[in-house]
Amino acid sequence: MPESSEREPTGPEPRPSVRHLLALRLRDAQEEVAELRAALAARPLTALATGVLAERLGCGPAEAGAQLLALAERARLGPQELAADILTTLPATATGTTTGPGPAPPAPPTAPPGRPPPVVEAALTQAADTLGATAAVLWTVQPGGALHPAAAPGFTETERTAWRHVPPGLPTPAQQALARGSALGPTGPVTATLGADRAPYRLAVPLHRADGPAAVLELAWNTRPSDPTPAEQRRLRAAAEVCALALTDRPDPETAEGPDPDTAALDAALAPALLLAPEPATGAPADFRIRRVNAAFTDLADRPPHRVEGRTLTTAYPQACADGLLDLLLRVHATGRPHHADSLALTFLSGQTPVPVLLEFAAARLTSPPGHLLVSWQPTSADDRTDRLLRTAQRLSHLAGFEEDLRTGEIHWTPRTADLLGLPADTAPIPLAALPAHVHPDDEQSVRRVVNSAVENGRSDATVFRMRHLSSYTHYVRLVTEPVPDPTGRTAAVRGAFQDVSAQHWTETALAATTESLASTRQEAAERHLLALRLQQAILPPAPPPLESAGLRAAVRYRPSSQRDRVGGDWYDTTLLPDRTALLVVGDMAGHGVEAATGMVALRNALRGLAYTGAGPGRLLGWLNQATADLTGAATATAICARYHPDTRTLHWARAGHLPPLLLRDGTARPLPLPHGILLGAADDPDYQEHQLAMRPGDVLLLYTDGLVERRDQAVEEPLDHLARALAGPAADLDALLDRALAASTADTDDDTCLIAVEVLAPEPGAVGPDATEPDVTEPGATEPDAAEPGENV
Repeated sequence: MPESSEREPTGPEPRPSVRHLLALRLRDAQEEVAELRAALAARPLTALATGVLAERLGCGPAEAGAQLLALAERARLGPQELAADILTTLPATATGTTTGPGPAPPAPPTAPPGRPPPVVEAALTQAADTLGATAAVLWTVQPGGALHPAAAPGFTETERTAWRHVPPGLPTPAQQALARGSALGPTGPVTATLGADRAPYRLAVPLHRADGPAAVLELAWNTRPSDPTPAEQRRLRAAAEVCALALTDRPDPETAEGPDPDTAALDAALAPALLLAPEPATGAPADFRIRRVNAAFTDLADRPPHRVEGRTLTTAYPQACADGLLDLLLRVHATGRPHHADSLALTFLSGQTPVPVLLEFAAARLTSPPGHLLVSWQPTSADDRTDRLLRTAQRLSHLAGFEEDLRTGEIHWTPRTADLLGLPADTAPIPLAALPAHVHPDDEQSVRRVVNSAVENGRSDATVFRMRHLSSYTHYVRLVTEPVPDPTGRTAAVRGAFQDVSAQHWTETALAATTESLASTRQEAAERHLLALRLQQAILPPAPPPLESAGLRAAVRYRPSSQRDRVGGDWYDTTLLPDRTALLVVGDMAGHGVEAATGMVALRNALRGLAYTGAGPGRLLGWLNQATADLTGAATATAICARYHPDTRTLHWARAGHLPPLLLRDGTARPLPLPHGILLGAADDPDYQEHQLAMRPGDVLLLYTDGLVERRDQAVEEPLDHLARALAGPAADLDALLDRALAASTADTDDDTCLIAVEVLAPEPGAVGPDATEPDVTEPGATEPDAAEPGENV
């Protein structure tokens, strides 16, 4: 099979093609043919071994052949491999051959005296990492019932030496678990055991073996852990099996060979497991070869173990690999991080039929043999599914349980309780008596009442309270308590549940506010509608003041939103100042409603007052930006401010995040270049750039708000170009020009719109100043009208 190409880390994996599956089937057939040929080649060897067994056992050939097959199955070897072992280990007389004298084979290496085998340390470390434990210890039972710490990763040699002999009857967690014959804990804090001062919470799992001494696997934590899940309990017991097997197995005196160190953990696992070797053995693997399966393994395609062992993973399980199994195992091999899943969906082939299966799955990379993977999977049972559904239901309903033993002070929280209460994940469980100190001051009495009702009076009760902690978010939590009495009727323990009801609380609050608001909806609507009409009339006069003395003629338009009671923040102003200059302004306050209207009144009046200082538009916008925070709070606004000087016929303008003015000259319309300037209220001390332009008689300047051109599906440049084309050409007067602009509008935001159009009048005959007797020349420092720079619109 060709090596699989590198796959993308995200996205669904493609299903294997029919041609790919046929190629895999062809390889299967080729491997089966090779196996049959090897079996035929080994038939003389197995026949000879069968004869030797028949002679040694005193039975017939058929019984000896069955015995050979049974021994091969027990030894996890092929019949021909076992036959070769039998023939090479028997004395020369057994096979009718003679061998010369020679040195005896060397004895296999053993672990140094007093040191546990490496597999024990590895299994203990992996068990501790699986459950997040600080340390682990494997106690072996000595004659008389004393316990000895055979291996204790995470503890110092001094601690181990101090507890090298624990007599029976001493109430350590390991002795208690051994006495009761079942797991103990998680429990604590304990004071009398190995390393109790720095890891006082313990879990002890006893292991009784029929062919050897008992052992106890003990895990230690700094803080109280959660109860292990059923899957974690199975993995923990498997680790204990591995440790006990490694400590009790000894080399066979007849063969002088010990257990296979590569498969000791595999054979000790209670769950179905596979040992996978990387393929190729060097470099980055592209596949894995199934080296061994354990006795508990059952192939999901109902094949015997010898039909699975020796094959590559993609050949044995092509559909599962196409579903992502191969990528998952390659990731475990590359990162070295174990992968555990309570439920993993894979598809296997039974014959030619795809069979979807939900599996409990675990995979980890081994240190010995280097690069090998230990993989365990089995279909999830009904109990596992029920436990998973219960945890899912608690998560979706925002529920967490607790139990407090009032006699011992032991408190147990279910997973996610701290998160539900808005506390850090490593927070120790809070006793009920101390809970009022962690809630909002206004809720302390209600929580104290519920606690006293359960503890002192033995009655169930419930309340809703708010947690008080460092974050700015306030949780609304429902507390339900249930007392557990002792035989005398006094409360010995309290059980209960926490439920996050924040969403329900805010919904009820909003519903109450809505109900109260609906009671006076008609009256408020009428009042707001009347207020909106009065604001519009007061803020936006229907006609501008006369500007002829400044050499201008002006016209204005205001188009309100179709929702008449939705007052907008658009405004305009045209004012003749004492120095005969004309102030032209349009602006747009962020938001809608009465607040936006009052904000635009404040800005309009403030700007008109500031303009009497004679300052230019840039300075005026700078002052107005400082006043925005004081007058409108945190609101923002856009504006464009222009000042026309009739003596020089020069227009000065600046803008604060507003759209560019349009200049109509010689039958064309184009936007003016935009000086730099950000929104009013967006920064403390921004710089507002000012431009100027020499105007000519007959020029028309159009100022407007974004309600004229804004669209949800287009950038503002497109409708602005459309407006410029629509305004090109002569118009009867300014009112007709504004009517044409409103008719050409393609805006779809249903927003208010303000427009100002001003026309530069021709000088009267005999007037002194820049008249038609001199050519129109742009003054030094002024800007010629041109298209607005792209991206300047805000």
